[in-house]
Amino acid sequence: MSTIEYERQNNARLDELASKVSALRGVTVDIYDSARDQRLLDANNDAFASLSTSLKSSAGRLRHMANNPRRVQVLRVAAIITGAILVLWFVWGFLS
Repeated sequence: MSTIEYERQNNARLDELASKVSALRGVTVDIYDSARDQRLLDANNDAFASLSTSLKSSAGRLRHMANNPRRVQVLRVAAIITGAILVLWFVWGFLS
């Protein structure tokens, strides 16, 4: 074989190797993106679990307060104040 033919074979093998490296790089990037997306999903799952725990705790405290006859009046006043604030907030939003 001549030197020119060796050069052609080397160039062909280099091209094959370059395409394999490019494919491997693409797979690596895809794996990285998938892992990053999984971490984001895990973080969101943890946030929703924390929110769920917080809501359950708040509901339990509200239920405990509602069971006390003296505190029912406080609960009613708090509900009226909260409702008034929400109404004012909605009205302010429509006027703006």
